[in-house]
Amino acid sequence: MSNQVQPLPDVDVTTGDTKKDWRWHLCFGGLTAVALVWTIIWGFDYIDPGANKIILITAVIFALFMAFNIGGNDVANSFGTSVGAGTLSLKQALLVAAIFEVSGALLAGGEVTDTVRSGIVDLSAINGLDAMEFVYIMMSSLLGAAVWLLIATRMGWPVSTTHSIVGGIVGAALTVGFVTHKGGWSMVQWGEIGKIAISWVLSPVLGGVVAYFLFKWVKESILVYNEHADQQLREIKTRRAELRQEHKSRFARLDELQQINYTNAMARDAALIAEEDYDPELLESEYYRELYKINEKRDNVEAHKALENWVPLLAAFGAIIIAAMMLFKGLKNTPLDFSTLQKFLIMGMVGAIVWMAVFIFAKSLKKKSLSSATFLLFSWMQVFTASAFAFSHGSNDIANAIGPFVAVLDVLKTGEINDEAEVPVAVMMAMGVGLIAGLWFIGRYVIKTVGSGLTKMHPSSGFAAELSAAGVVMAASLLGLPVSSTHILIGSVLGIGMVNKAANWNLMKPIATAWVITLPISAIIGAVTVSILRVLF
Repeated sequence: MSNQVQPLPDVDVTTGDTKKDWRWHLCFGGLTAVALVWTIIWGFDYIDPGANKIILITAVIFALFMAFNIGGNDVANSFGTSVGAGTLSLKQALLVAAIFEVSGALLAGGEVTDTVRSGIVDLSAINGLDAMEFVYIMMSSLLGAAVWLLIATRMGWPVSTTHSIVGGIVGAALTVGFVTHKGGWSMVQWGEIGKIAISWVLSPVLGGVVAYFLFKWVKESILVYNEHADQQLREIKTRRAELRQEHKSRFARLDELQQINYTNAMARDAALIAEEDYDPELLESEYYRELYKINEKRDNVEAHKALENWVPLLAAFGAIIIAAMMLFKGLKNTPLDFSTLQKFLIMGMVGAIVWMAVFIFAKSLKKKSLSSATFLLFSWMQVFTASAFAFSHGSNDIANAIGPFVAVLDVLKTGEINDEAEVPVAVMMAMGVGLIAGLWFIGRYVIKTVGSGLTKMHPSSGFAAELSAAGVVMAASLLGLPVSSTHILIGSVLGIGMVNKAANWNLMKPIATAWVITLPISAIIGAVTVSILRVLF
């Protein structure tokens, strides 16, 4: 299979732009410009009056650039399966992302964030670290991560935002430590770097294994059953058409009196079958007796049995996983403090409600064709998982990604380095605009990779991939395993491809290489940037 990504219907692969969408381009370009100017003006009032305004302006540009590229890569990666499966269009994904990503950031993103990232770099190991040196390190980590994310996005490679930022901090911090002779290699927690290296292998393997077995079960229990049922229904439909032709031929061979008698008999049969509980033995005409047998075969097929039995349970399981992710991760930064028992009770209630709702919905689709009913059910379920993913991403990753910028603001406001810094709502809103703009302008490249490049997606396979990724992320978080949500989702997509024997391993090779070089490239860019900033300021 070629490693060329197949284009989505509304995408011009030569330019990467959607056709005839100049109004959207203008709208998001204008919103981004407004967010940039507004954040700078707001920042002038937020920081200490004596702080360096040029540094503030530069930091705002770096941060908004970072948010732009998070939207283009990380958010696009999250919605790739939905767009690729045809569940959501690019514009619909944009709307869902805008609502749930920003809501997650504002409602559950937390009021404070760590200024020193993830314990990867011990900045306290730099003896007498100046506050402005700290600012340069944070700014350099933003630019280092953003530049690499832009390169990876343009190539269609989904990479880890967290790894990119960590790389930027490592490169910038080591450079400052060596240049000032105040720190050295001991600043880096190499054990944590080792965990990141482990995640390169562990994350996609776990995602792939879970997705493989989940989708294999979905395919065998639901999709294959539906295919057999659909084939039987087509055969029955053909037999019904043949019966009509046979009836016409036999009727034409009757004399006039026989035709009148047969017509009267059919009229009585037609009235009889209109009754709810009629006795088929009372049917007079050969046509209606044969039609009864055909309809009985159709009823015995139980075409919607798999949808009614298994899909509600699958949806309930998915709802429990998503609820767990929200309760244990998405809401951890909010004042809501549920006990473990309360969380499990809420998960049980959510699962029960979803099971009943999907069961009723599946029942209501009996009159629709089997393929249409299957598409509708899995599409709705996929929208649900995509929305929950977006909220969880907004509540966790966005706040973390702009952590370096918040740290810069805190230093410019207080003049000192603090372990935690306030996350202003204005910053969240501005970065949310940048995130959505990035999804619109450059997100299509990663969406094509995740949605169609690695394997062909349908609502059922897309749902299985998203649910598998959510389950692995949740389990890994509870067990403390070093994993990347981006890598897990890519592994899940490949697991789907393995079930269908259609995984594009040629395309996976450059993506895996990109994962490995994310840390060093971000570190190099961060090192170069911090060197320039120290000279300029």
